[in-house]
Amino acid sequence: MAARRHVTNKLRTAYQKASKIDRGKILDKVVTTTGMGRSTARRMLTGPPLPNPTEQIDRRKLRPKTYSDHSRALLEHVWALMGFPCGKYLKVMLPIWLPLLEKAGDLNHVSTTQESVAELQTMSAATIDRYLTPARRSMQLQGISTTTPSPLLRNSIGLSKAGDSPPTIPGTIEADTVAHCGPTLMGEFARTLTMTDLVTGWTENTSIRNNASKWIIGAVSELESFFPFPMLVFDSDNGSEFINHQVAHWLQQRDIEQTRSRPYNKNDQATVESKNNHVVRKHAFYWRYDTTTELDLLNELWRLVSLRLNFFTPTKKPIGFTHTIDGRRKRVYDSPKTPWQRVQEAGILSPSESAHVQSRIEGVNPADLTRQINRLQIRLIELSQGKTEALSKTHQLNMTSLEASINRLQLSK
Repeated sequence: MAARRHVTNKLRTAYQKASKIDRGKILDKVVTTTGMGRSTARRMLTGPPLPNPTEQIDRRKLRPKTYSDHSRALLEHVWALMGFPCGKYLKVMLPIWLPLLEKAGDLNHVSTTQESVAELQTMSAATIDRYLTPARRSMQLQGISTTTPSPLLRNSIGLSKAGDSPPTIPGTIEADTVAHCGPTLMGEFARTLTMTDLVTGWTENTSIRNNASKWIIGAVSELESFFPFPMLVFDSDNGSEFINHQVAHWLQQRDIEQTRSRPYNKNDQATVESKNNHVVRKHAFYWRYDTTTELDLLNELWRLVSLRLNFFTPTKKPIGFTHTIDGRRKRVYDSPKTPWQRVQEAGILSPSESAHVQSRIEGVNPADLTRQINRLQIRLIELSQGKTEALSKTHQLNMTSLEASINRLQLSK
């Protein structure tokens, strides 16, 4: 804009005194030099002189910042301690976390004042997401699916579909496994079993050596004891690790109903599929874990994640559908709550059972959970990053060699 003003101010007098033909030439010159449209250039040449850009005083009244730099620094600090939730969840977590963080002295690491804390509490979810956008820009990850269909028992196990009526009593558990294989499925590597309740969102994880039925049964039995309520329904995908006689017999002995999703319909298990990314990949990443040490570290990690996830991290639950103005169907969600809050609202626990579950977090500072989780994550990265990157390079070389061989065969034909 400054360059345009210089050009038009310099040529304005000559343009106004020139003949019609010369005006056209001057106008062509201005359009070519500045890139303005012809009508805009004509208006600037015939209008009043514009202030010189070097002498113009900016009289705009800038809106003062609503939130100070201290409150934004406090937001990023608290967000990291909470485990990087989105703005809608962080807004709900603040009343739970801030008193515990202040009591433990975790807010002393930043320049925390009463004003900055008050500003943080008044931030909307949209403002929180906007301020945290720069810190979120490098969290795109990729993985490999290892689900293999099994024809065994499949016809005798009932289907669970995305359109079914949602359960109302806690105890309907969706289960799925995630492979920690890195860039290749060759060899033996750890798997993480995730089990989540559809009504309360209570989620538990454990890692096992491989997908053999004895490890699956042991993992399901272990995680079942961590839920504050009994398991009524066990729902899985069509993978052979779940659809086999050993797992079916174990569930029948305990009078637990077994169901499965439809093949190639991931939305049938949308709840646990979302946990594969937001819980498993978020905390254990995409490295390859294939040693006993790494397996032990993973299981130590999941116990800490369970406490933070189920007692201190809220989630939203779909409760129905509505329609927009143009008639489109739209999901409706309830207010964010922690899984433990949902369990308490369900009223299925006796006072003694509720007190026993509550005792798990007595004296627990959620910021300490985050620090312990970070230490375990750093240790896992130290153990697995080098070999995973080496396998990735080898895998890429093998794929390049295979492609070259295929190209040679095609040319020879």
